[in-house]
Formats: sequence, C-alpha cells, structure tokens
Amino acid sequence: MTARPALPRDAGAMAELLNEIIRIGGTTAHEAPKSPDQVRNDYIDGPEVLTSVVVEEKGRLLGWQSVGWWQGEAHIGTFVRTGQQAKGIGATLFARTSAAARAKGLTEIIASIRADNVPGLAYYARLGFSDVGADPEFALGDGTVVGRIHRRFDLTRGA
Repeated sequence: MTARPALPRDAGAMAELLNEIIRIGGTTAHEAPKSPDQVRNDYIDGPEVLTSVVVEEKGRLLGWQSVGWWQGEAHIGTFVRTGQQAKGIGATLFARTSAAARAKGLTEIIASIRADNVPGLAYYARLGFSDVGADPEFALGDGTVVGRIHRRFDLTRGA
C-alpha cells in the first residue's frame, strides 16, 4: 500500500470511487455524482484545495483524502473503497495529509460528518478529532434529516 499526493491523472479513479460511495449512500453528504473534472477542481488542484492524498496498491486506488477551504475553514473529506474499510487505509491517508497540512502552516482541520455515519464518526474519533459542534437539523436534498457532527483536529499537538 502506497500513499502519495493526488495528481490530475487520478481524477477519473477518484471520481469513480466517490460516485460508488454516493450511489450506495449513507456515509457522505454528497448526493450527486461528480465528473473527473469536478473532482480535479474540488479535490486535487483547484484553488480551494490545500492537500490531496491517494492510497493505492498494485495500481488500484483504494482511497483518497483531501483538505480544502470550505466556509473559511480547512475541511477534510475521506473516501475509502467499499469493502476496504478498517484495513489501515484511512490511517495511512491521514498520516500523509496531516504532515502536508502542517507543512502548509495549518493549525487545525475540521471534519463535518453525517450524524448517522457511524463508521465515519468512529474513524475521525480514532484519529483524535474532537467534537466542536453539531447541526442536528442537517438534511439531505430529499428532506431526510441526518444531522451532522463537526469535529476538529489540532495539528499543533505533537508536531
């Protein structure tokens, strides 16, 4: 398993992985599929992207993580291929992401997680993110209220 910075050529594989997660539902607030061009702009090298990392094995993308500006804060998104969770991919991604974020001078990262995304909440808790807020009325486009938990990671500790 290899972690490296995401490159423009990864946009197609990243979009495929994200769109599969969107299709399945339940773990992301994203509801509409994204094209490779959208993924490139939003998560790889667009103006709001701070860092983007992929993990691959034998040329197959297993997961990716991106930090970008959203509502004035550095927000993180993590996406791991279905069936590959709890195999160290997320920890590998975050080790690389946190180092890159520190190198850019960031002092914190925010994760906004659907309140019904139990694996996502557990993942960010394991990494050391702590609760800083909630939006219990957060709803999907169809009106389904799922809530959202906001967690913060302090990049200055242990740096």
